Amino acid sequence: MTELRTPPAARVHEIDVVRGFALAGILVANIGFFSDPGYAMGGSMPIADGPVATAITAFVLTKFYIIFSFLFGYSFTLQMRSAERAGASVRARTLRRCLGLFVIGLLHGILLWIGDILTLYALLGLILLAMRNVRPKTAVVTGSVIVGVLTLLMAALALLSILFPEGEPAAADPAAATRALALATGGPLDVLTLQLELYPPIVAMVWLFQGPMALAMFLFGLAAGKVRLFEEPERWSRLLPRVQWAGFGVGVPGGILLALTAGDAETETAAVAINHVTSILLAAAYVATLLRVVRRFPAAGRALAPAGRVAASNYVGQSVLACLVFTGYGLALAGKLSPIAVMGVALVIYTVLLWLSALWLRHHRYGPVEYVLRRLTNWR
Repeated sequence: MTELRTPPAARVHEIDVVRGFALAGILVANIGFFSDPGYAMGGSMPIADGPVATAITAFVLTKFYIIFSFLFGYSFTLQMRSAERAGASVRARTLRRCLGLFVIGLLHGILLWIGDILTLYALLGLILLAMRNVRPKTAVVTGSVIVGVLTLLMAALALLSILFPEGEPAAADPAAATRALALATGGPLDVLTLQLELYPPIVAMVWLFQGPMALAMFLFGLAAGKVRLFEEPERWSRLLPRVQWAGFGVGVPGGILLALTAGDAETETAAVAINHVTSILLAAAYVATLLRVVRRFPAAGRALAPAGRVAASNYVGQSVLACLVFTGYGLALAGKLSPIAVMGVALVIYTVLLWLSALWLRHHRYGPVEYVLRRLTNWR
């Protein structure tokens, strides 16, 4: 891969479209906790067992944060070019942006969504800053090594669990789940109490288990941004069918395997190891399919792009609306809706935010969260 130096466009439409699409997967993956936080107390799927949980595990979990992480790395190259054109320090701008992301993520995690990813992105952004001058090939190789090591570690753990079984895993505490649900549907202070209790261990899990894979995707995105992959569609459009065949052909079986082994101590770890690779392929197939659809039906891209332009505001907005529906901040419907009804709520939230994003951008250049980050980044 060679780095190209051509004038960049003001915005990359494809990035906005893909980011807007990925928001839907992020919402589906997260909303289960809001709908019944008691499941999180046992570390299990945040949706009751059944076809909805199986479908989410197979086709959604781990796939969409991979897309988001890739796009973060790509967008970092756009921000570097913007700083260079303005004659500003890339280092100073990135440090301020990461600080802003961390503070926003901390508030988001404590007040709204304990599984917040922004603090992790802020910390990994510092690593990306340190590696900003690596060649695209080096970034791809480094990211591949990270994925390979993660896969081997999980495979080793799976082998150890087979050779030295520990017996039945400890059952979840029903009383703890009941208490979590009661707090979530109590008053605002009850909700905040639950948030403060769960946020530290959950954020530690997010950093530990999602951090390495997110860093690998950052590096892949960095490499793609350096060669301006999305900015030159003629370079990749002919490859999309191959990406789809490989991604769906390998990624779908990997996702189904993960769903079928969920909760089985002897096989789940092995499925997770396989999923480290297959989830990347399936995420790539999703993106390839979306790009082909948008090329044929441009209206679909125009519908998704506004949300992608204000993705950070949408990410926080999803949490706000989910809290208003499910927690004591609002209607307190947690534990009262079936899994399919929860997916219906997710569809309504996503549709509302698509509409609000388009409406907002008719009168503003940036979303509320993006505006704050831009002020901090540019320091003006």
